[in-house]
Amino acid sequence: MEDSSDTSLKRSKPHDEDDEGWETVERSSKKNKKAKKIPPKESSNYPSITFNYNAKLQSKIALDHLRNLILYIFAEGVSPQWVSISHRPQFRKIVALMVPGLEEAMFKQDVDFATYNDPRIDCIDPAARVLTSPDDYYPRLLKKDELPDILKDFADMFPHLWPVRTPGSERFGNMRSPLGTILTAPAEKPKEEKGKKGVQPAKEPKGWKDERTRVTEFLAMPEDFQQNGYVLHPACLPAERRKDFVWPDGWVHTGVENFEDGDVPEEEIEQGSVTAGREVLALDCEMCMTGQDEYSLTRISLVSWDGTVVLDELVRPDKPILDYVTRFSGITEEMLAPVTTTLRDIQAKLLTILHPRTILVGHSLESDLKALQLSHPFIIDTAILFPHNRGPPLKNSLKFLAQRFLKREIQKSVAGHDSIEDAKACLDLVKQKCEKGKSWGNHESQGENLFRRLHRAGKAYRANGGADATGGINVGKTSAMVDWGDPMRGAGAASTFPIGCKSDDEVVMGVQRALHGDPMAEQIPVGGVDFIFARFRELEVLQGWWNRNRSGNDGVSDVLSPPDLSELSLETCLRNLTQRIKYIYDSLPPCTAFIVFSGSGDPREMSRLQAMQAQYKKEYNAPGSNWDDLSVKWTDREDQALRKAVGIARNGIGFIGVK
Repeated sequence: MEDSSDTSLKRSKPHDEDDEGWETVERSSKKNKKAKKIPPKESSNYPSITFNYNAKLQSKIALDHLRNLILYIFAEGVSPQWVSISHRPQFRKIVALMVPGLEEAMFKQDVDFATYNDPRIDCIDPAARVLTSPDDYYPRLLKKDELPDILKDFADMFPHLWPVRTPGSERFGNMRSPLGTILTAPAEKPKEEKGKKGVQPAKEPKGWKDERTRVTEFLAMPEDFQQNGYVLHPACLPAERRKDFVWPDGWVHTGVENFEDGDVPEEEIEQGSVTAGREVLALDCEMCMTGQDEYSLTRISLVSWDGTVVLDELVRPDKPILDYVTRFSGITEEMLAPVTTTLRDIQAKLLTILHPRTILVGHSLESDLKALQLSHPFIIDTAILFPHNRGPPLKNSLKFLAQRFLKREIQKSVAGHDSIEDAKACLDLVKQKCEKGKSWGNHESQGENLFRRLHRAGKAYRANGGADATGGINVGKTSAMVDWGDPMRGAGAASTFPIGCKSDDEVVMGVQRALHGDPMAEQIPVGGVDFIFARFRELEVLQGWWNRNRSGNDGVSDVLSPPDLSELSLETCLRNLTQRIKYIYDSLPPCTAFIVFSGSGDPREMSRLQAMQAQYKKEYNAPGSNWDDLSVKWTDREDQALRKAVGIARNGIGFIGVK
């Protein structure tokens, strides 16, 4: 393989002129300051990363540990306890390769690659792909004579195979994005906040720029309705299904024929208006218990965009109240004694208030709408807008969001919640999101892009930064993301040189460019960049994992569809992969940390069950649904199967070495 300058390079110069608001620290320009020579490999001060045999691991290392290792070597961070790092200042470069599809069982000596993906074998024991037991947290020593022939080169590059866990939750049936995890550095806590307990107010990451956004950009989509238990409005359904739409008894829906009915012509929208010509109303309801696990509406509040109370009424349920749950609802028997307003009265009022251009705002609004027995297609749910940092189905409470993002205490009264107070909190959260932009409030926004962190806080030492670098100074580390598709569409946009590719061979060529630079320094300077992140994908395609190990929008730079590799055998694919990784390893300059990791285990069964669960929720929450008519049924059996599948998907592997 030879270097090529044909690989797509998306940025013509390192970082934008204003550096996207991030502080840039220039390298020393003193001509008389020279970096020290690279130490010989046999010398006593050559850098190394070795397994710490004194470490008492309580669990498998996580993807976060690999990311934090990169940060510790090149920026700031706590020294890892699971490995010993010697002569950190001597490291010149770090290269990290993500290889989805690589599994621990492939490194078993007698593995038969011809039958490795036989579905009949998977059905017998899908967990057989993981050799180490769940309680075996320690790395496995790589012995060349105990590896398959096509993978023996791994023993020349790395001393150990590490079991690596991907963030997620078996209990909640989800797995976090491996790519998002590795490329998002944790937010640095200000010194004054360290050690503080309780909810801390959200702060803008360094270099944050507000992006004023129309409120219509935050509308829940049909898939959000399905995933969060909303009853679908007919306007959300395909035209051919609307004629057969049957409402359950007591339910009403707003007069919206088509989803497009809410659109406002651009000429009618006031310039700079975030409401985009729409009427925005915040809704909150209080409920009391009228049966076992049954709650009925007892108060409804509607608040307009300017904070005006549009509607605030108490409601007498049709059924007798068994428990007023006053500590939460704020409703007492005395309050409802003179009330004659019924649910039907409230429904009639809402149908006159809500129109096709109305947007309803609320927190976990599906509960309020079920209590109202009403459906509306234009919803903004703050529980979706500000996702839990551990992913769905977990949701942040409104009280937490108010504390963190509004610096406001709500729901403190011993007399119970105030629906007007809660509605105004939802409204203010949406207003804040409109002013700050789509990324605000996402858990990634409370972290920092890894490329930006290294560029902002990368350190040099006397060993590689000259005499001025005594003790470590901020110089900023240059970087490259080499990936299939367009890295500019995702996290790679923050790298100094995003390099787009169309094959694994192009990824190898892109890594070579990033390592050594262009011959005439046309774009990448001679000597290359400090940190390189690259991803191989052909094994991922062949394994059938393509795009299935993602959860949510993690900024992945994808091409439209995977290539056709049907003629390629698994053995040939692994042989090619090993040769590519070995080629990169052989071309690494001295004092380079080299990390290879899979990102996850096999996500296929997890993805299948998650799709099945989504279909079940879609059918179950449809008006007039009947259990016997469901095409998919979700029971404890399926729930347990999903938990097991998530556990398998979270079991990845990694390799760590130094050239």
